[in-house]
Amino acid sequence: MNTLIPEERKQRHARTYNTHEQSLIQEGGYISPIPDLWEDILIGVVLKKPVLLKGPSGSGKTKLAQSISQFFNQPMHSVNCSVDLDAESLLGFKTIITKEGQTVIEFVEGPVVQAMKEGHILYIDEINMAKPETLPILHSVLDHRRMLTNPFTGEVIQAHADFAVIAAINEGYVGTSPMNEALKNRFISFSIPYLAGDQLREIIQAQFPSADEALVNLMMNINEDLKKQVMNGLLAEEAASVRSLLDAMALAEHIPVRRAVQYAIAEKLDDKMEQKLIMELVDTWVK
Repeated sequence: MNTLIPEERKQRHARTYNTHEQSLIQEGGYISPIPDLWEDILIGVVLKKPVLLKGPSGSGKTKLAQSISQFFNQPMHSVNCSVDLDAESLLGFKTIITKEGQTVIEFVEGPVVQAMKEGHILYIDEINMAKPETLPILHSVLDHRRMLTNPFTGEVIQAHADFAVIAAINEGYVGTSPMNEALKNRFISFSIPYLAGDQLREIIQAQFPSADEALVNLMMNINEDLKKQVMNGLLAEEAASVRSLLDAMALAEHIPVRRAVQYAIAEKLDDKMEQKLIMELVDTWVK
């Protein structure tokens, strides 16, 4: 076990280790599909390196960030990126309030400022959905300086010692753009693949402990077929999303499997041919 992780945290980590299929079931519910991935990411966080999680939608990036937050008992502030994200969304904004009978201007701190001051985790979801001109304001936060001069107040903020940054991206999706090199170079990057095999079965059984084994096997088989078609380039990556599979599983405990997959997986895709292919695959398993 690496000495970079404090002893008490290493002991907690050791209690979560499961040698079966080398899977790691973390306190926040994340299951690591790759040996050493979980601890390697923890070491990056302990070293105060901004961490970038790269992977398809539904691969568990947000669940991983939540698990890190629970592991360190460190609150997490989330930023959901979009083309509308601006400096105020990140840093905060000024507002007029009445205080002791007087009208005053007060600054309401945003997630970046709060996380920096309190020593919390800042989670930036879908960072490549933001406009490239918005994010350079974070450059000094993400590099060795770990500081920020708030343009709205003039305050110079030095990050708390425990402050950490985790970002996530879905590469190649509609509405995303490549991260510029100056931003990308401030992160250490980890690829987060989909779960498969016994690890996927573990998370299904953990979330649906009373589910019939035949239903679990059926959903596993359908998911395996979907992943094969994704690999063949016939389906978009989100067709094999673990999140979507779990949604389908939840529905399938109450309605026929075919309709559950249609609502939770097929209907999420825009391409009618891909929707049709998914339902044809389901029909090979559902008689």
